[in-house]
Amino acid sequence: MPNRVLFRGDGFAGWHALNDPIMGGRSSGSVTVNSDHGLVFEGEVVEQGGGFISVRSPLLSPALDLSDCHALQLELAGEGRRFKLAVACSDGIGGLTNLIPGGLRWVSEFATDPSGVSIVTLPFSQLTASVRAQPLPSLPLGVQPRFDPARITRLQLLHSKFDDQGGLNQGFRAGPIQLVLRQIVAVGEPHG
Repeated sequence: MPNRVLFRGDGFAGWHALNDPIMGGRSSGSVTVNSDHGLVFEGEVVEQGGGFISVRSPLLSPALDLSDCHALQLELAGEGRRFKLAVACSDGIGGLTNLIPGGLRWVSEFATDPSGVSIVTLPFSQLTASVRAQPLPSLPLGVQPRFDPARITRLQLLHSKFDDQGGLNQGFRAGPIQLVLRQIVAVGEPHG
């Protein structure tokens, strides 16, 4: 299966900012979308009280089926910051992950170049289960959720003071931020 573009240019329409004021923080920012640059987020990251900004897709319905792919590739200008990609997906265990407070996300952290555009490939095999910036605790055997690339319901890109294991993000910087997300590509299964 060849690579396929999921979002590019005006295809980011409907994506929006979701920042830390939802949990008492003071970070701010907004999203614009255009055909030349894709998604542009501009804002201010305030560490006290929250310490994160994010952009996320609308709820994808029907769910995105990437079962014939093995990774997501992002093309973005991220000012040398570390980001997390968070993927939400329905599960095959009766929707139990929807009952987890804060929601379950499959997360992978990555660095960007200090200037210019970075191209980052995030294999599905490296996504880890996370709830509110903390690794998912062990659940009873048989209830443990699994990432299902055939049921992706939302994508989110975050710059947070916390890394994907709940520790401090060494690439976090408070202050003005500009993120340009040019495209997201689903990478087809390698042949052979």
